[in-house]
Amino acid sequence: MNKISIKLATCFFIVVLMMEYFLMVYLHRSIVHTRVEEEFSLLLSNGANHRDVLVEYYSETTIKHIVLMEMNEEREVVITDNWGNIVGDSGINSNLLEEYLPLIKGKVGSKDEIIISNWESSPYIVSKHPYKISDIQSGNVVMFQSTNSLNRMVSYLSIHFVIAGIMSFLILLLLYAFLSKVITRPLIGMKEATEKLSKGEFNVSLPKLGKDELGELSFSIQKLANDLERLKKDRNEFLASVSHELSTPLTYLIGYSNVAMRDGLNDQERKQYLEIIGEESNRMKDLVKNLLDLARMDENSFTVTKTYFDSQPFLEDICKLVAPSFELKNIKLNLNSNENFTIYADSIRLGQIIVNLLDNALKYSKENTEVILEAYKKKDKTVVKVIDSGIGIPSEELDFIFEKLYRVEKSRSREYGGSGIGLAVVKELIEAHGGTISVDSKLGIGSTFTITI
Repeated sequence: MNKISIKLATCFFIVVLMMEYFLMVYLHRSIVHTRVEEEFSLLLSNGANHRDVLVEYYSETTIKHIVLMEMNEEREVVITDNWGNIVGDSGINSNLLEEYLPLIKGKVGSKDEIIISNWESSPYIVSKHPYKISDIQSGNVVMFQSTNSLNRMVSYLSIHFVIAGIMSFLILLLLYAFLSKVITRPLIGMKEATEKLSKGEFNVSLPKLGKDELGELSFSIQKLANDLERLKKDRNEFLASVSHELSTPLTYLIGYSNVAMRDGLNDQERKQYLEIIGEESNRMKDLVKNLLDLARMDENSFTVTKTYFDSQPFLEDICKLVAPSFELKNIKLNLNSNENFTIYADSIRLGQIIVNLLDNALKYSKENTEVILEAYKKKDKTVVKVIDSGIGIPSEELDFIFEKLYRVEKSRSREYGGSGIGLAVVKELIEAHGGTISVDSKLGIGSTFTITI
């Protein structure tokens, strides 16, 4: 019983069958009890009628009429006097009379009553109806009702209840088949899909099941599979890109190192080669730094220590730091912050965030364009914007640019040198501050990154 379908069916069967059993027992007993009470009432009513006729018209002829009326297979009558002698009967079996008369004589009373009611084990139910003509003339009208009809009715009723039980069981089987198709089969499909995911097979497909809990679960598993498939693809592309990016500076380093060690080079040529070696070394250092940032993101090791500091000198220092890079590419960097306000954040981490965004704007902007660093206070929050006039981001890519290893248009990432790490690091640092970042971009016009801390 390891399958949920079997567990579900077993529980469902047990609960429903128990309910059905108790309900059928209750209905069976209620119907039988009602039918028996009707027989008792009818027997008492007939006996009372005979007694009343006998009291009013007492004679041998009346006794004979009463006896004749009850000569049938289902009902018998016996009339006794006050000494218990039989003065009339409808031909009841003498053996039964010998059995029942002592009981009748032993019953003393003045009202109609059922004296034998055990219809399940006795061939008759018996009622006694006392009559009194005079002080010296009295007796009983004793009615005998055969229990055959009751037993037949109970047998007939039991057969129908058994048939109803079998039909209910068959209906339960149909319900099980329905539940298995509607509930358990989709669950089995989801189980198989998750097993594939655990083995690294992310190319799974689940059917749409509507808007209930099963549908939501199926949608979540499918979304997870799609995300894992995309992450796997991006990881492979990223590793290939990193391998390529590392191999290029290493090739230069090895090649120019060998060239710089040659004899016969003048100082100017040797200096030129050493400068190239230095540039490629810095390029490798930046790439390794990005990889270390990625490792820290996986370890959730980003921490911030917030303090209060002035905005104007902080922003001016950042602009001075990145200004040479912008001048080399002939891009103008403007600081748009006219008032000095207080910022509550980790100054080092916030500086890292802004520098990263400015570097991103520089990387994807063309010469003779402008990048704006804007900052202002909005209520108790600090808002920082980095606005560029670069190549922009396609609208369908905006939801993914802050994910680790994600790069917009892999071809242009190779052209501009993106590794898919910088913006993911920025988002992690901003969330560590309890802030948010958003982006508004139009392809070919530019992008605006907005930080709120």
